[in-house]
Amino acid sequence: MDKLEIIAEQIQQEFEQINTARDLAYQRSRELIRLCARTIRAMHREEWETAESLITQAQSATETLIAGVRNFPALYYAGYTQDAIKEFVEAKLAYALLRNEPLPTPQELGAESNTWLNGLAEAATELRRRILDIIRHGHSGEAERLLDVMDEIYSVLVTFDFNDTITGGLRRRTDTVRAVLERTRGDVTTSLRQAALEEALEKLEERLRG
Repeated sequence: MDKLEIIAEQIQQEFEQINTARDLAYQRSRELIRLCARTIRAMHREEWETAESLITQAQSATETLIAGVRNFPALYYAGYTQDAIKEFVEAKLAYALLRNEPLPTPQELGAESNTWLNGLAEAATELRRRILDIIRHGHSGEAERLLDVMDEIYSVLVTFDFNDTITGGLRRRTDTVRAVLERTRGDVTTSLRQAALEEALEKLEERLRG
């Protein structure tokens, strides 16, 4: 029975390490999610320097989060950890899409493939807000570019026809992208028609004045 006590003590120490790592991971996950939310907000306000600074902070926070759970697979793959990493992926990809820059790969972001895809899906839906902001101030080619980007992302996401246990629930997010894409396409089409109508009316007024 002496051996039992030794084994139990070793397990106690192991569980204490896991529990400490779990508490830290949960706290760091929440902090990372808040950073990413601030980053997205700065992007929509076109505060690019602020967004870049926050992304740098989020990158560091992500690396710290991953380092803290690297030796504990159950914590690394836990929902709150992967959700926080997904938010970081979303912020990075949204920035790249809005600034028309190359997309960073899963490897460059230190993300699992399914987490990267889910972050891409959420980044695509963020484009709708940017498009609406653009057409509220008068239609431009940038709105059409972003709409084309959304369409291309959806076309890629829909090809991943795998079980949710593999994709991390990608199917649901892909359906959301499709719904957002359809609404946004309708908004852009209406904006184009309105712009064409206004242009036609202006030409008519010029002819009448002439």
